[in-house]
Amino acid sequence: MGADKGKKQKSGEVKEENNGAEPIDGELVLSIEKLQEIQDELEKINEEASEKVLEVEQKFNEIRKPVYNKRNDVIKSIPDFWLTAFMSHPALSELLTEEDQKIFKYLSDLEVEDFEDVKSGYSITFKFNPNPYFEDTNLTKTFTFLEEGITKITATSIKWKEGMGIANGVAEEKKGNKRSHAEESFFTWFNDSEHKGDMYEIHDEVADIIKDDLWPNPLTYFNNEADEEDLEVDDDDDDEEKGSDGSEDDDDEQDDEDEDED
Repeated sequence: MGADKGKKQKSGEVKEENNGAEPIDGELVLSIEKLQEIQDELEKINEEASEKVLEVEQKFNEIRKPVYNKRNDVIKSIPDFWLTAFMSHPALSELLTEEDQKIFKYLSDLEVEDFEDVKSGYSITFKFNPNPYFEDTNLTKTFTFLEEGITKITATSIKWKEGMGIANGVAEEKKGNKRSHAEESFFTWFNDSEHKGDMYEIHDEVADIIKDDLWPNPLTYFNNEADEEDLEVDDDDDDEEKGSDGSEDDDDEQDDEDEDED
């Protein structure tokens, strides 16, 4: 009995030291600490892997560059290539007003370029032939990734020619909840950084689409228009065939009616 009483007293002292809580399982603590060490090791490996991926991406950017230049040389020989590609894209087509489309007829080249340090940002440059709308030949929008998810966005200040630009990028006042015509313009998106300031958190969907979707393979969207035209022609042919079949059926039915009357 005395021994049992001693054990109870000792157990009570342990609980008291732990503020009445159950005693900590030492083996469990050691296992968790070991698991944390392994996770830290994995994190270190993952960081190294990310750095290696960036190095590879930078290397292949250099390899792609002359191929992109070769592609651009060919594109310049195709009338309205970039206008057609934009207008055939389900998302970008909504960005071009009728006036924008006239301006895009002068767009000769598009270029997306990552910074040397890939993770620090990229730029999108629109190269225009001399045109009656603005003085610039190159319009560049740059996205610089800073710390804490902040993106610094800068864009070429467009020098519009006299009488131009009012409906193409100059912000108009909102009336109620309706968006003005200018707000839907490509050039309003291009100048967007000027209205919001230099540094702010943003996820620019238009820039993402141009960089990650249109730029890698614009031919996919340029061909969309031709495919749709072919489809329409095929549909017309089918309708004509159906019409001729239908007319033959009508003639047969008419002959049957004449026989019945006789």
